[in-house]
Amino acid sequence: MKPTQQLHNLGQSLWLDNITRGLLTSGTLRRYRDEFCITGLTSNPSIFDHAIMNSSFYDDAIDQKRKEGKSGEDLFFELALEDLRQATDLFRPIYDATGGLDGWASLEVSPLLAYDAASSVKEAVQLHARARRPNLFIKIPGTSEGAIAIEEATFAGVPVNVTLLFSREHYLASAEAYLRGVERRIAAGLDPKVRSVASVFISRWDKAVMGKVPKELQDRLGIAIAQRTYKAYRELLASERWQKLASAGAWPQRLLWASTGTKDPNASDVLYIEALAAPDTINTIPDKTLLAFAEHGKLSGVLPVDGGDAERVIARFAEAGIDDHQIAAELQREGAESFVKAWKDLIDRIDAKSGTLKAAS
Repeated sequence: MKPTQQLHNLGQSLWLDNITRGLLTSGTLRRYRDEFCITGLTSNPSIFDHAIMNSSFYDDAIDQKRKEGKSGEDLFFELALEDLRQATDLFRPIYDATGGLDGWASLEVSPLLAYDAASSVKEAVQLHARARRPNLFIKIPGTSEGAIAIEEATFAGVPVNVTLLFSREHYLASAEAYLRGVERRIAAGLDPKVRSVASVFISRWDKAVMGKVPKELQDRLGIAIAQRTYKAYRELLASERWQKLASAGAWPQRLLWASTGTKDPNASDVLYIEALAAPDTINTIPDKTLLAFAEHGKLSGVLPVDGGDAERVIARFAEAGIDDHQIAAELQREGAESFVKAWKDLIDRIDAKSGTLKAAS
């Protein structure tokens, strides 16, 4: 049995951390679904920027939309929605078979809105309506302002993928926002069934402390943070508050491991896939990591529901001068900044390509 099938049987969903028009038109994404149990995907501005930069797949569409008078963000969202409609249609049988648990794709609101709750909600509602697909998550960053947007978007019935979470505390704030949105729907007599996932980034922790800790601690912090967060996730699902919502028909916000491609060239290329195996979670992974895991990955255990040795490991990092709360805040801020940069690069690239295509015609 393939390692990817083993993870699927365990109850962990594997999603692809990538989307390009080439993946769709070549049949590669369909093959990933059929051969490697890929049951969803995530996207972000960097992924679309690289896709447009490194191929000509988008040229005709950009040129056509340019002729229609579209540019900038509006042109981008049209391109993205075209791709994501194809992806969600590909995963729709999985979505239907699992009652909406799986079979999703994700589209991010403009990163320029990371600290603007009202505008984030407005754009989330509009994008989901424009997509006309039930299995499209709208990604909203889990900043403090984002928490307000998550609650409001959930109350509005928009399925949200909360992104840029880096710690147990970030996750719990996201979960609290989701729960409040669901509770408000119940109080208003609305259907409590609104899907959500909470995306916790892992490998960036180890990159952040690389060269700053003893060798024996290298590549251990991200996994320890994940263990700590998984314990909180399990405790929340067992809580009286959640059980009350579940009895009313609500669906749990699933925990998603993001940034799980190995960044340390000296570490295993499937480090975070093997270490983060856990039921009722999602792992979204780059193509390279997926293919490596399918080839030589091993499922040797699952994350302990009690957090295992997470606190002991994190305490050792503290002894080495690492403040995990400070790093979590820095990683979230840097992540938001990098998404803004990627967004601006993406819009500039689309505008430049529009200009080139106009000159050529």
